[in-house]
Amino acid sequence: MKPYRTVLFVPAHKTSWFDKAADSGADAVCFDLEDSVPAHLKAGARDEVEAAIARIAASHPAMGLFVRPNSLATGLTGLDLEATVKPGLTGVFAPKVNTATDVIRYDTLLDHFEARAGVRGVEYIIPVETVHGIQNCAEIAAASRRVGAMIGPTAEHADIAKAVGYEWTPEGLESLYHRTRILLATRAADRHPLTALWERIHDLEGLREFTVRGRRMGFRGQIVLHPSHVPVVNEVFTPDAAAIDFYRGLLETYTAAEARGDGAVMYGDIHVDKAHADKAEEWLARVDSLAELNGSL
Repeated sequence: MKPYRTVLFVPAHKTSWFDKAADSGADAVCFDLEDSVPAHLKAGARDEVEAAIARIAASHPAMGLFVRPNSLATGLTGLDLEATVKPGLTGVFAPKVNTATDVIRYDTLLDHFEARAGVRGVEYIIPVETVHGIQNCAEIAAASRRVGAMIGPTAEHADIAKAVGYEWTPEGLESLYHRTRILLATRAADRHPLTALWERIHDLEGLREFTVRGRRMGFRGQIVLHPSHVPVVNEVFTPDAAAIDFYRGLLETYTAAEARGDGAVMYGDIHVDKAHADKAEEWLARVDSLAELNGSL
């Protein structure tokens, strides 16, 4: 999966918001057919998303396009995927995944609807939002080649808060354990680690602090709820020029030292060896991959 910095949610029945989301600068947009759509509007919302995927894929070809279907337990997942697994869809934001078996159930549906629509390579973003999901996160991350990203959430009022029962704080210490566990499972399976969710729409400074804390933990992107959050989160997850120069210089210094037969060398005030060079190489590779995203660097 591409290293999305921002995945912007938009309710699937709010069609007047679709173009605003597409033009927001987000790396990806997720059309939500689940919690944000009233039951009596879900059928119509499916049709709206089907049309929007084709249109926005044509107008914003670099943007990731995802759909969040209703969960497997509702019996509506098949209807949602039948309508939306079409050319232009990047992936499925798969809710309420409790076990690796749930991932395989999604696989079975997607194999069918991909074949029907003549598409391939639909990926998953999996929000770990249940207690069983937390307990089984390592198995879930490795359950399918389609799993591209997982989310370590710390929402104030969403499903994870209800499931775990924590009392939310901006600092997030109450969710640190499960987010760390999910992050490590994601890294172990070589998936893209996302975090979520800042619900206070107008508190952009709080959003920035929250996002910086997530980046420092090791998360590399975030679910966002409003277009005004997109530039803040993109900036935090975009390496700045000084950091890029630092890692390039480190790698060049170590490479020259290695050619001389030295296994370690000073880089400014820092002692560096192969482990530091390996980190710099991986970090710079991520910079290159970010340049391919919608909006680029």
